[in-house]
Amino acid sequence: MEPFTEETARAKVQAAQDAWNTRDPGRVALAYTPDSVWRNRDRFLRGRAEIVAFLREKWARELDYVLRAPVS
Repeated sequence: MEPFTEETARAKVQAAQDAWNTRDPGRVALAYTPDSVWRNRDRFLRGRAEIVAFLREKWARELDYVLRAPVS
Protein backbone atom coordinates (compact mmCIF):
# COMPACT_ATOMS: atom_id res chain seq x y z
CA MET A 1 0.00 0.00 0.00
CA GLU A 2 1.36 3.39 -0.97
CA PRO A 3 1.78 6.08 1.68
CA PHE A 4 -0.59 9.01 1.59
CA THR A 5 0.27 12.00 -0.51
CA GLU A 6 -1.12 15.39 0.39
CA GLU A 7 -3.64 14.99 -2.42
CA THR A 8 -4.86 11.54 -1.31
CA ALA A 9 -4.99 12.64 2.34
CA ARG A 10 -7.14 15.64 1.42
CA ALA A 11 -9.43 13.39 -0.64
CA LYS A 12 -9.82 11.03 2.33
CA VAL A 13 -10.67 13.90 4.67
CA GLN A 14 -13.22 15.24 2.16
CA ALA A 15 -14.82 11.79 1.77
CA ALA A 16 -15.15 11.47 5.55
CA GLN A 17 -16.65 14.95 5.80
CA ASP A 18 -19.12 14.17 3.02
CA ALA A 19 -20.17 10.91 4.72
CA TRP A 20 -20.70 12.60 8.09
CA ASN A 21 -22.72 15.38 6.49
CA THR A 22 -25.20 12.86 5.07
CA ARG A 23 -26.30 12.43 8.69
CA ASP A 24 -26.83 8.76 7.85
CA PRO A 25 -25.51 6.83 10.88
CA GLY A 26 -25.37 3.54 8.99
CA ARG A 27 -23.27 5.03 6.21
CA VAL A 28 -20.91 6.72 8.64
CA ALA A 29 -20.49 3.54 10.73
CA LEU A 30 -19.49 1.56 7.64
CA ALA A 31 -16.36 3.70 7.40
CA TYR A 32 -15.17 2.10 10.65
CA THR A 33 -14.23 -1.49 11.46
CA PRO A 34 -16.94 -3.71 13.00
CA ASP A 35 -15.01 -3.79 16.31
CA SER A 36 -14.26 -0.05 16.47
CA VAL A 37 -14.09 1.62 19.87
CA TRP A 38 -15.03 5.28 20.20
CA ARG A 39 -14.87 7.58 23.19
CA ASN A 40 -17.13 10.60 23.50
CA ARG A 41 -16.45 12.40 26.74
CA ASP A 42 -17.37 9.76 29.35
CA ARG A 43 -19.04 7.30 26.96
CA PHE A 44 -17.28 4.39 25.33
CA LEU A 45 -18.91 2.91 22.25
CA ARG A 46 -18.00 -0.52 20.97
CA GLY A 47 -18.90 -1.72 17.51
CA ARG A 48 -20.94 -0.32 14.67
CA ALA A 49 -24.35 -0.85 16.33
CA GLU A 50 -23.39 1.38 19.26
CA ILE A 51 -21.89 3.96 16.89
CA VAL A 52 -25.12 4.04 14.88
CA ALA A 53 -27.23 4.44 18.04
CA PHE A 54 -24.96 7.22 19.31
CA LEU A 55 -25.10 9.13 16.02
CA ARG A 56 -28.90 8.82 15.86
CA GLU A 57 -29.16 10.33 19.36
CA LYS A 58 -26.60 13.03 18.53
CA TRP A 59 -28.27 14.13 15.34
CA ALA A 60 -31.75 14.05 16.88
CA ARG A 61 -30.51 16.76 19.27
CA GLU A 62 -28.16 18.62 16.94
CA LEU A 63 -30.51 19.47 14.12
CA ASP A 64 -28.09 21.88 12.42
CA TYR A 65 -25.03 19.62 12.70
CA VAL A 66 -22.50 20.05 9.91
CA LEU A 67 -18.94 18.75 9.94
CA ARG A 68 -16.42 21.15 8.50
CA ALA A 69 -12.86 19.97 8.16
CA PRO A 70 -10.21 22.63 8.67
CA VAL A 71 -8.62 23.89 5.48
CA SER A 72 -4.93 24.57 5.55
